Amino acid sequence: MTLILVLLCILLLIIMVSVLRINAFLAFLAVSILAGIVLGIPLTKIAGSVEKGIGDVLGSLAIIITIGAMLGKLVAESGAAQKIASVIMNICGEKYIQWGVVATGFLIGIPLFYGIGFVLMIPLIFSVVYKYKLPPLYIGLPMLAALSVTHGFLPPHPSPSALVIQFNANMGLTLMYGLLIAVPAIVIGGPLFSRTLKNIPSTPLQSFIPVELPEDELPGTFNSFFTALLPVLLLILATVFSFYAASYPQLKDVVALAGHADVVMIISLFTATLTLGIFQGKKISRIMNIYAESIKDVALILLIIGGSGALKQVLVDSGVSGQIAELLKNLHMQPLFLGWLITAVIRFAVGSATVAGLTTAGIILPLMIATHTNPNLMVLAVGAGSLMFSHVNDAGFWMFKEYFTLTLKDTFKSWALMESIVGIIGLIGVLLLNQIV
Repeated sequence: MTLILVLLCILLLIIMVSVLRINAFLAFLAVSILAGIVLGIPLTKIAGSVEKGIGDVLGSLAIIITIGAMLGKLVAESGAAQKIASVIMNICGEKYIQWGVVATGFLIGIPLFYGIGFVLMIPLIFSVVYKYKLPPLYIGLPMLAALSVTHGFLPPHPSPSALVIQFNANMGLTLMYGLLIAVPAIVIGGPLFSRTLKNIPSTPLQSFIPVELPEDELPGTFNSFFTALLPVLLLILATVFSFYAASYPQLKDVVALAGHADVVMIISLFTATLTLGIFQGKKISRIMNIYAESIKDVALILLIIGGSGALKQVLVDSGVSGQIAELLKNLHMQPLFLGWLITAVIRFAVGSATVAGLTTAGIILPLMIATHTNPNLMVLAVGAGSLMFSHVNDAGFWMFKEYFTLTLKDTFKSWALMESIVGIIGLIGVLLLNQIV
């Protein structure tokens, strides 16, 4: 009976978000309170559970997500992303143009949030299409596959970062494992799959092509690459140094502080403020305006993440999470696969990768702990599941359709299928890594 109540609450959440089109944050709050009531939490403690859940999640993520948005916005506004793209294009040439756009999407996708990266990549995709007279989907889908995979798998993006916190995983190790899985997922879902789509008609709209900055106004090549990738470099370095710092207590504390995700993002933003801002002739007031504007891009994401934390805490405080874990263990299903499957089903119903991943976290966490499943791999399994089954209730589906002027049928054949391919390859990569690490 308890499990049925939980499933009904999740079904209600799905209906509120996907059918009634209620804001996901408000839906999470309403369902969390209702779940607390029907699951038997004392009425005087329900509000406390909701507040604790929101506070625990946002307390760990607010700095990462907001500073990540600021960094991404500055990378875009300064022309660093455009510079990275043009350098890679020049290196690859027309023969290897697909691999060039994939590398560009991957590198730019790491520091940029998905929505920003999507809009930023469109002018590059269309300029390559017009310059080399190539099929739009042949060029566009590989780059957007790279963006999608970084969004689903890799910190400091909101959903994987939130999952790292909720599963008590290691940010650096998750990033390193994620990179190993991301590459084959992108290659198969991007360049290889897109070669089957050359005959799909698409005429990118000229009105969607923003004006690019003149070449002489762009930052230097090293500056652009170094600043955009600095968070990734620092996280990887901190993880590597942590293995050697164990024998030196004083160094261990320094590495722990410097390698903390919050500190990494602060260092990266301070560096970018200098390298892509002040040193490029921008006034500090203009840089601060860019940072202020960036918050608009992630404010709703923060609220949704906070709402998911509320539902998770209600499930934990009611004791239901433990009961679900016991029940799921009787299914004799691999926990990593189960996490992926639950996320994929919720993603299909809700449409939001972030909502799907964070909703699954509260359900799968007790089982993960009970079975001693690797938390870093669970982050990636849930992340892979969150990319599955993109269709009409997903904003990315419609963005792709409208920017490339596709029919619904062709959008399903291209975008929706690509998202499912990278989700399946991600799961396979996680299961293979689980046999090694």
